[in-house]
Amino acid sequence: MERTPCVYMLASGRNGTLYIGVTSDLVRRIWEHREHLVPGFTAKYGVARLVWYEQHDAMDEAIAREKRLKKWRRAWKLELIDGFNPSWRDLWHDVIGEHPKATSMDSRVRGNDGSRVATAGAPSA
Repeated sequence: MERTPCVYMLASGRNGTLYIGVTSDLVRRIWEHREHLVPGFTAKYGVARLVWYEQHDAMDEAIAREKRLKKWRRAWKLELIDGFNPSWRDLWHDVIGEHPKATSMDSRVRGNDGSRVATAGAPSA
């Protein structure tokens, strides 16, 4: 995955702790979370499963989206994740290209909805 502004959500489990972040290098940043190289919240609460992400054309768009999502109620965040990753799979392997499963997801998840933003593990076309 090339360096693209992304907003992402990590979870400790389906009913566990959620973390929302923004980065220009999703692969590097998620790896840092998984290896507990990021001190603070995610390391303290064991939040390392990538359950949702969204690519943006510009970093200012990604930052604005992150800020909006952080103000959302938990139930809305859960609905967002459930809508694009109903099984709450760890999308890490999709991001690094080990065994992408986009073909088993509906076309909206694969980014075929005509929008410029790809969501839930689907790289921009």
